[in-house]
Amino acid sequence: MDREEFESLVDRAIESLPLQFQGKLENVDIVVEEWPTGAQLRQAKTRSPRQLLGLYQGVPQTRRGRGYGLVLPDKISIFQRAIEAQCRSAYEIEARVGEVVRHEIAHHFGLDDDTLRKIERGRRNSQ
Repeated sequence: MDREEFESLVDRAIESLPLQFQGKLENVDIVVEEWPTGAQLRQAKTRSPRQLLGLYQGVPQTRRGRGYGLVLPDKISIFQRAIEAQCRSAYEIEARVGEVVRHEIAHHFGLDDDTLRKIERGRRNSQ
């Protein structure tokens, strides 16, 4: 998939968020990168670039106090080649992009991985 088409999937995933979340995305850039860097892999505590599909780097909204201001935007990286390596079709890529975007945005709002796993298990059990 070319970069422009992949970026369009990321944009659609953001646009598909409920409006109350879209309106509260504050001071965050969402970017597409080919693969994670060595520093990003270390931050995520993984060695395999194929395992890291997205990464949130910043200060979650729940930890921003009165002193938070005049700072660079948080960054959400979506790793195109890692996602493509785990998917077999354009449909799977689109679905995975949506999952990864929602997951990383949840970190921006202050949810940790354990909480996100519990939510996912609950969603799967209710389907």
